[in-house]
Amino acid sequence: MLNVRERWTNRALFRLLWPLVIEQLLSVTMGITDTLMVSPVGEYALSSVNLIDNINNLFIIAFTALCTGGAVVVSQYIGRKDHENAGIASKQLIYSAVLVSLVIAVIAILFRRPVLRILYSGIEDDVMNTAMAYFRISALSYPMLAVYHACAALFRSVGNSKTPMLVALLINVLHIFGNALFIHWLRMGSAGIGLSIFLCRTVAAVILFVLLVKNHRFPLCLTGILKPVFIPSMIRRILNIGVPTGLEASMFQFGRLLTQRIFPFFGTSIIAANAVTTVINSLSFMTGNAFSIALLTVVGQCIGAGDYEAAKSYTAKIIKNTLITIFIICLLNFIFRDSLIGLFNLTPEAQAAARLFIAVHCVTMALGWTFSFGLPNALRAAGDAKYVMIVAAISMWTIRVSAAYLLTFTLGIGPIGVWFAMGGDFLFRGISYVLRWKSGRWQQMKVLDLR
Repeated sequence: MLNVRERWTNRALFRLLWPLVIEQLLSVTMGITDTLMVSPVGEYALSSVNLIDNINNLFIIAFTALCTGGAVVVSQYIGRKDHENAGIASKQLIYSAVLVSLVIAVIAILFRRPVLRILYSGIEDDVMNTAMAYFRISALSYPMLAVYHACAALFRSVGNSKTPMLVALLINVLHIFGNALFIHWLRMGSAGIGLSIFLCRTVAAVILFVLLVKNHRFPLCLTGILKPVFIPSMIRRILNIGVPTGLEASMFQFGRLLTQRIFPFFGTSIIAANAVTTVINSLSFMTGNAFSIALLTVVGQCIGAGDYEAAKSYTAKIIKNTLITIFIICLLNFIFRDSLIGLFNLTPEAQAAARLFIAVHCVTMALGWTFSFGLPNALRAAGDAKYVMIVAAISMWTIRVSAAYLLTFTLGIGPIGVWFAMGGDFLFRGISYVLRWKSGRWQQMKVLDLR
């Protein structure tokens, strides 16, 4: 069997990375498609989708974090060439993700109205009504999304990123047809997006799960997965990575929700401008997210094999490529931002605000995103998730949230203050994670039991 250095040749890295990039692009395309197809309904529908997607992300984070923990554990077992325990960890990941997503779905459905009132007290009635319908339907899809993410993470853990990419491509095509049917032909508005997402996530989950279980050539043995048996010790290993990752991501999203509360104070046009800016800026994240996901697999396998020099070498290579590609994408977004904004049905006021938001984000992201959101996955893959969480918490509350309110209201520069604060968050995190990586203290972390 190949050792970790022989396994991750430049050609193997390319085979892992290009499907991840395509999958991220497809994910972004789905968000852009939703925004484009709902925008003719009105700014109230566009705003409601944006506001609920922020909340959806907060709930979804819980089980996507579990998938991160599972991916690290499985990758390290693969690197150690212990396929038996890798299969056991895979089943525990799927069981845990489904259980957590069911709890979250019930909470979201039962308490959606008070959640909306607390977070968005200033929104107009028509936005609230459409948001309620969209929230209820999208929450029903959480368990399916949990299964999809868990199965996709397992495919990637063994270096197979092509299968999840092909499923994502199929789902994007189905989603476009679903949006056309439910939004325009049946005139369901933003609720139509929720229904289309529910059906697409169900199809994606079923396909990946069947492929995972029925493919006998797959390195992970999942025999008996339909007869759940929980193994606390294995779940604990997953949670040691998943819980700090989930807390970090939840704090990030909750802090983001707090800063999103700023925009309703400036009217529906500014909410819509922020929604469109978020969608356009998501183009900047797609390649970075792909490289970041690859770090979990590659560095995790290196750590499992005990080859820390290989972990350093591959991290340096992947981070370098991330920097270059993000810079190019941010530059293109900045240059063509007027054309991109023109794709959406915005008022002149919203167009002007979106143009300014995009300009600030492109500059700050090119400078700081790679080290603040890419490098942390290398630390997580080594088991250093708690440090990543602590830095993220400090940065979120002292910079992103506090500075956003200070700049916007106290200093009076308006909603652009939110985007300046985001840039400061990028820079602080990035510096902190680079110093941690350079110190080498992440090499002292242990995910798996020593033998």
